[in-house]
Amino acid sequence: MNLLDNVSIELPSWAFGNSGTRFKVFGTPGTPRTVEEKIADAATVHRFTGMAPTVALHIPWDRVDDYTALAAHATEHGVTLGTVNSNTFQDDDYKFGSLTHVDKMVRQKAIDHHLACIEIMNQTGSRDLKIWLADGTNYPGQGDIRGRQDRLAESLAAIYQHIGEDQRMVLEYKFFEPAMYMTDVPDWGTSYAQVSALGERAKVCLDTGHHAPGTNIEFIVAQLLRLGKLGSFDFNSRFYADDDLIVGAADPFQLFRIMFEVIRGGGLDAGSDLALMLDQCHNVEAKIPGQIRSVLNVAEMTARAELVDVAALTVAQESGDVLGANEIFMDAFYTDVRPAMARWRAERGLPEHPMRAFAESGYQDTVAAERVGGTQSSWGA
Repeated sequence: MNLLDNVSIELPSWAFGNSGTRFKVFGTPGTPRTVEEKIADAATVHRFTGMAPTVALHIPWDRVDDYTALAAHATEHGVTLGTVNSNTFQDDDYKFGSLTHVDKMVRQKAIDHHLACIEIMNQTGSRDLKIWLADGTNYPGQGDIRGRQDRLAESLAAIYQHIGEDQRMVLEYKFFEPAMYMTDVPDWGTSYAQVSALGERAKVCLDTGHHAPGTNIEFIVAQLLRLGKLGSFDFNSRFYADDDLIVGAADPFQLFRIMFEVIRGGGLDAGSDLALMLDQCHNVEAKIPGQIRSVLNVAEMTARAELVDVAALTVAQESGDVLGANEIFMDAFYTDVRPAMARWRAERGLPEHPMRAFAESGYQDTVAAERVGGTQSSWGA
């Protein structure tokens, strides 16, 4: 379990706000009303897990007047500010695209938003600018597919030239929604092609829920690590489409396979720049324990993946021992690592059972009593 010391999982500020379905956003007692309260909740997850030391911001959802003060607030709570996520999908001007729009003025507006995000990064000390685009079309012939790719490349290049020497741009992909016919960045290949044209500090962000059913995600992980272009993960889980459920909920074995390839590709080696982040919305479950459970799921599957006897596996693979190789792989997956993880946490002064410890802490009841009045955070705020 040596690699667990190298696991750092960033939490998204928006996971602590209200969310829901396309039909209803549900409110819950104690939901943060400000980004400062979101950070306090994220810091609580870190306090119980010891594995979530950074908090990602979403702009403009987390916009404040003083980002230096916000960074100091995070530090006071025992965490730091991480990735800055841009938002060019909730403005009427972006109805037909943002960085790919045919109107140069709209494209410039989207570019300027990303430049503002970079300035926020400069003030908070954040390393990564993460870009996800809702850009795409609903009907054949609605837009020029090639022209949109050209405009995207031009827009990304305009943003990238402002990325600092110690900063990175990561481009996320999603194969559908909200665009149903053609999405401008629908797959890892498109993201890879776009960022490869920019430079070393531009990489791909892989969201584990942004794939068609049956996609071999661990193959994509292996390939992007092999190419040196996997910049970050957005961890979540889905049964059919992009449900943003707790990571590992739908297919724990898939998460195990992914983490095995992360380890195989050096993603958890000391000095690796691979970023792990949760990107989930907790609609029916409580938000803080939902994030704690998610961190624990990633940690558990990492611990199991580390148990794979790679030397024996290599021998079996190279000798054509199909079933033997599979047995070695499955033996690690079926190993119950929870007792060992409890000891690992105890050795580091952490609760042996974080979910139980949080429930017994009374934190949720305290914030529910204190956070009365005002407007609860939600999608878009």
